Amino acid sequence: MTEQRADYDSPWKEVIEAYFPQFLEFFFPLAYTAIDWTRPYEFLDTELQQLEPDAEIGKCLVDKVAKVWLLDGEEVWVLVHVEVQGRYDVDFAKRMYIYNYRLFDRHQQRVISLAVLADERENWRPDRYGYELAGCRVSLEFPVAKLLDYETQWETLEQTTNPFGMVVMAHLRTKATPQNPESRLQWKLNLIRRLYDRGYSREDVVQLFRFIDWVMVLPKELASSFKQVARSYEEGTRMRYVTSIERLAKEEGKEEGKEEGKEEGILQTSRNYITQFLQTRFAEVPNSIVDTLNGINDASVLQTLFTRSIAIGSLAEFQQVLDEMALGE
Repeated sequence: MTEQRADYDSPWKEVIEAYFPQFLEFFFPLAYTAIDWTRPYEFLDTELQQLEPDAEIGKCLVDKVAKVWLLDGEEVWVLVHVEVQGRYDVDFAKRMYIYNYRLFDRHQQRVISLAVLADERENWRPDRYGYELAGCRVSLEFPVAKLLDYETQWETLEQTTNPFGMVVMAHLRTKATPQNPESRLQWKLNLIRRLYDRGYSREDVVQLFRFIDWVMVLPKELASSFKQVARSYEEGTRMRYVTSIERLAKEEGKEEGKEEGKEEGILQTSRNYITQFLQTRFAEVPNSIVDTLNGINDASVLQTLFTRSIAIGSLAEFQQVLDEMALGE
């Protein structure tokens, strides 16, 4: 199955803007505790265009510049770099240095430079740049957060309520499943389920759902399965989302409506989703299950069966649940 390339830049930019204090608290607690969060902070994206020394600066990076206030009342600048495409870059530390001194030069204010490395090279950890010549020494050291390090802290990611726990899990599992869309589907469903179980506000669920849906790209056939499960979660929590779920629902609704009556089209689509999802998990689905599913004409029963199929341990267990629900219909 051909891999669909994930877009990392835009989702990271959006989620950093949405959760800037939480971003610093999660990755850079020293910077977080130094800032006065009772005073407004401001993103200044136009600054980046004026800082770039050439056209290549910023390529494969998520760069954010924010003006903040320290607890002692000083105005400072926070310069955030996220290397999101996972590419080794010999000039990364040099760029950090260039951005830092250019920002300082423009505003004559101290600058906090921070870097998140989302690449896959364990030993690539640039955290300084400098040179010495004829007794003159120039240097910059900056804090670095390496996302790979969180693979060994998975339990912490699962337990934290900071939104970037979800962000890091989604990013790492996307990076780990470029050639395994079935595994990516499982992880995507797992993370979405966690969103609903965490007790996040509706706004937070929508924002984090959007990030997960954006980066964890699925092939069309598996995206349909994901949509059906996510729709079940939506209905269970009475929330609605403007994501790929609704786009797919509209497309498929039109197609089903042309071929069959609207109600029967929805029922058949639900039966197909359950079968496809079981095939994804267990490879081959017995005809007995397919035949029983085709005999169910209650949309709520089919929805419940689809939700149960997510965590069911085996086809035999699913057959038992299916038989019980079919008899009670």
